[in-house]
Amino acid sequence: MVDIQRVGILTSGGDSPGMNAGIRAVVRTALYHKLEVFGIRRGYQGMIEGDIFQMQTTDVSNIIQRGGTILKTARSKDFLTEKGRRIAFEQLKKYSINALVLIGGDGTFRGAVQFFKEYTIPAIGLPGTIDKDLSGTDFTIGFDTAVNTAVEAIDKIRDTAEAHDRLFIVELMGRDAGYIALNSGIACGAEDILIPEVVTDIETVLQRIDDDERRKKNVHIIVVAEGDDFGGANELQQILQNRFPDLETRATILGHIQRGGSPSFADRVLASRLGHAAIQALLLGKTQMMAGVINGEVCFTPFEKVVKENAVISKDILEMIRVLAT
Repeated sequence: MVDIQRVGILTSGGDSPGMNAGIRAVVRTALYHKLEVFGIRRGYQGMIEGDIFQMQTTDVSNIIQRGGTILKTARSKDFLTEKGRRIAFEQLKKYSINALVLIGGDGTFRGAVQFFKEYTIPAIGLPGTIDKDLSGTDFTIGFDTAVNTAVEAIDKIRDTAEAHDRLFIVELMGRDAGYIALNSGIACGAEDILIPEVVTDIETVLQRIDDDERRKKNVHIIVVAEGDDFGGANELQQILQNRFPDLETRATILGHIQRGGSPSFADRVLASRLGHAAIQALLLGKTQMMAGVINGEVCFTPFEKVVKENAVISKDILEMIRVLAT
């Protein structure tokens, strides 16, 4: 085993449900192997500022069910600079931290690649992002909870839509990838799902609404990812109101509600597996890799190969959505 005595752990970028479960697994696995663990608050920015404290098993008691992150998170412009990274390294030296576990997305891992080139501190990453847009894993920590949150909200919106014969546009998170919108839309029986990976043909959308109106189908739910090429819910609502002035149209933007809340069992289990695997990997000499799960098995992908990955939507899925919405 590699000679590692002190491990630092941080969460970076956007928070996601399940991060606390990952923190808990890392801390307790490290302590089991007689390692010392140091929490770094507010990601790389906290590393630069020396916001570092030693963690014990009691620090992670009763957190597995909590959303957010007890270590807090931030995006750091200072860490993008050579000076910022040098200060961060000096802070780690003060605590004799000689390995890192990083929970975040591709920005977090890109930072680790540059940091390692300059200071060669071993690091393992956990995929913490609700967007499920990273290669190297079938699921990311927080995705399952975010989809379930969206599904619950859309189901409630459909009740109101049916009561009032209204058309609702529901905007979900997904600036670069439409996984949340795609899966939530399918699960809720949305009549249209607009995502960045598929160019939106607005005339086709309008024609489907017109067809529904003529055959007296009065409930129409459109799920749109915030990064859709045609715009979000407000832009789409304006177009629909102009085309169908007699049709009551409402736009709902779920926003950051999708990031919060108690993590689902799937996210708790995923984060626990990957947190445990991260410490095992460091002890075996692995570094600059993200732990993920593919086909049910834990695997490791080099940070440099972990990139944002947009969904490849098969024709079968698109056809299914269209058929089930009729």
